[in-house]
Amino acid sequence: MPKTLAQLYETDFVAWTEQTAQLIRAAQFAQVDWDAVIEEIESLGRSERRELKSRLEVLLQHLLKWQYQSTLRSGSLRNTIDEQRHRIADLLQDSPSLKSYPQEVLAESYSRGRKAAMNETQLPQSKFPVECPYTIAQILDTEFLPEAA
Repeated sequence: MPKTLAQLYETDFVAWTEQTAQLIRAAQFAQVDWDAVIEEIESLGRSERRELKSRLEVLLQHLLKWQYQSTLRSGSLRNTIDEQRHRIADLLQDSPSLKSYPQEVLAESYSRGRKAAMNETQLPQSKFPVECPYTIAQILDTEFLPEAA
């Protein structure tokens, strides 16, 4: 017995996407589960925001490690910083409407990045500033690396 699109959406997402795409291509719009389509489109936007925020947190964590654990600087640490910056730049290029998002989430992202840096370095909490010591421009600047503290 064939499943309805609503059932497929809950049980086999890939099959749902394939059938929905076929229906839209065939202009059979009345058969499309539009509520699910709308939900997925909105989810795509949330996913981009989550990825950008996550990459910003990792970038801040590693900038702090670069600054406050300068004796352990390595090519690997620099590569992680560069990779996060490149991925953030790609996200912002692909979705220009997210340009202001890093500033919007900076305080929360810094707090999480700071905590991760503390956990990883085992340095005391007092070692790291409570407020983000970098501007968004510095954070995203591929040439910027903070001086040793």
